[in-house]
Amino acid sequence: RTKSEVRNNNLIKHLPEQEQLNALSKFKSEYNNLSEPEQFGIVMSNVKRLRPRLSAILFKLQFEEQVNNIKPDIMAVSAACEEIKKSKSFSKLLELVLLMGNYMNAGSRNAQTFGYNLSSLCKLKDTKSADQKTTLLHFLVEVCEESYQDVLNFTEDFQHLDKASKVSAENLEKSLKHMERQLQQLEKDLQTFPVAEDKHDKFVAKIFLVHAKEDFQKLSRMHENMEKLYQNVMRYYAIDLKKVSVEEFLTDLNNFRTMFMQAVKDNMRRREAEEKQRRAKIAKEKAEKEKQERQQKKKRLLEMKTEGEETGVMDSLLEALQSGAAFRDRRKRIPRCSNLYWADGIKF
Repeated sequence: RTKSEVRNNNLIKHLPEQEQLNALSKFKSEYNNLSEPEQFGIVMSNVKRLRPRLSAILFKLQFEEQVNNIKPDIMAVSAACEEIKKSKSFSKLLELVLLMGNYMNAGSRNAQTFGYNLSSLCKLKDTKSADQKTTLLHFLVEVCEESYQDVLNFTEDFQHLDKASKVSAENLEKSLKHMERQLQQLEKDLQTFPVAEDKHDKFVAKIFLVHAKEDFQKLSRMHENMEKLYQNVMRYYAIDLKKVSVEEFLTDLNNFRTMFMQAVKDNMRRREAEEKQRRAKIAKEKAEKEKQERQQKKKRLLEMKTEGEETGVMDSLLEALQSGAAFRDRRKRIPRCSNLYWADGIKF
């Protein structure tokens, strides 16, 4: 708030009653002998219709702020309703959900359903797979990613949905009615205000009232258009306006939008994790294969070495037999007998 707003608000809040102001005005002649607060009270007591004037000034100071608080909310809800109605991606998504639901309900009493409540979109997250790792919403996102890429754009179509879901239509209406009452009160007060006697009187509420009424009428038309837009879009989706408020409708859609975007991220992380596992598996298989190849190569080298050694031994033996070296060596190893004698012609 500005200093002027705070000052005027405090003046109105702590303003003495008219009887007290009238009593103070009797001490005009002793003005110089009074304290500063009393002097201020005497000056204020001379202003005719003081309280309505202060209220009008405060309303003037706060009017622009009130407009700036209300207008963006009206625009957000209006824009969100138009985006929901015009989004082809969202319409295609709703068709896919209906098709998926009818496929799952085949053979049951809910088979061949013609429609469903939009609030059911958030319940897609509650239906989980057998391993409890993914949901029906994750599956829907995966189908869109594989075959219906354009459907994923619906989250981008709803640019104003998040802000619109936080707007209270009831509070908007109350704010507009309060503003309207303030304008009516100001207009009524201006009719009873006396003509300014002092040329230094800067009270220009009459000029402000003209511009304020114009701005309020524009704001009211915007609000009426907003109501028509959200009523049309809710009827378009067969939503009972008496049972579901515009806040609930927009909040449900915004929650689904948030869940959908989260499911997209979840699927991406899952694919990255699966790809990481796949690469790790390939790397492990490659390492095991290389290890086996090294072991086989080492085994063949050992076998070749053993075969080479056996071949060398045989070659050496054959060479020794052919050259007679094997026999010479043997003869060298036969011990000589030092004591020889003959018996019956046989030498020992």
